[in-house]
Parts: sequence; C-alpha cells; structure tokens
Amino acid sequence: MGKAPVLRITKQFHFEAAHALWNYDGLCKNIHGHSYILYVTIKGSPIDEPMDPKFGMVMDFSQLKKIVNDAIILEMDHSLMVNGNTPHKDMAGASQMFGRVVALPYQPTCENMIVDFAARLKALLPKGVSLHALRLHETATSYAEWLAEENEE
Repeated sequence: MGKAPVLRITKQFHFEAAHALWNYDGLCKNIHGHSYILYVTIKGSPIDEPMDPKFGMVMDFSQLKKIVNDAIILEMDHSLMVNGNTPHKDMAGASQMFGRVVALPYQPTCENMIVDFAARLKALLPKGVSLHALRLHETATSYAEWLAEENEE
C-alpha cells in the first residue's frame, strides 16, 4: 500500500464587524465596518478506514464549520472590535448601541486578527489535521494571509 496522499481542504466563512484603530493616522481611526470573508485551509490525509463514517474525508466540513464558528465567528460577528489596551475598551456596556464590544489584546487590524485566528484554530483541530493557511478579506480588494510553513515554531 502506498503512502497516504496529503490534501488541503478549504471552507469559507463570513462575518460582519466594525473596528476602530487607536492612534491611527488615517480614516480607519474612526469606527467603520467590514464584511469579512475568512478562508480556512486545513491539511491532512483522508481517513482510510472503510467502516469509519468519515471514510475518504480529511475532515468533515460540518466539523470544521463548528470549530470556526465557536472559536471566531460567534464572538466577532456584529461586534465592534477595539484594542483592549486603549480607552476604546471603555465603550463596552456604554449603551445598547455598544453592547457587543470585543476588547482584543491587540490593535484590530486584519494582520493581527489573522494571527489570533490561526492560534485559536490550531489548538482545536483534531489529531492528524493541521492548519495550512488562512486568508482574511477585509474588503473585496484587501486581505491578509497566514501560512503555516512561514510560521512554524
């Protein structure tokens, strides 16, 4: 029997969120929103046990969906993301309009968000499956990418 093939599978996620960049020198210092698109690519070999209900799958897409939704989407969707190390954090609970303020331990740029998301997801993937790449679109023409091969510890 030959070596098991290593494959990548990708699932796309959407969430709406606002952010403001503390001390930024452009328009993004103001509260504004984005329709984020997150692509999650995992890597592994398809299950090779004919009696396993996931036979032929690297991972069931529904399982990946649950992991990403629980770790990222449920918290971020329809929230205002702010740097928790700044006075922006004081907006949390200030009024009904600011009821979903997520005070992050970093400046909520697309770049910092994707590093955070990678750390969250790597810890939750099942044995034999690894995070290969993330792509986070902040706008239709702007995105950040995270690749495992460039971030090995």
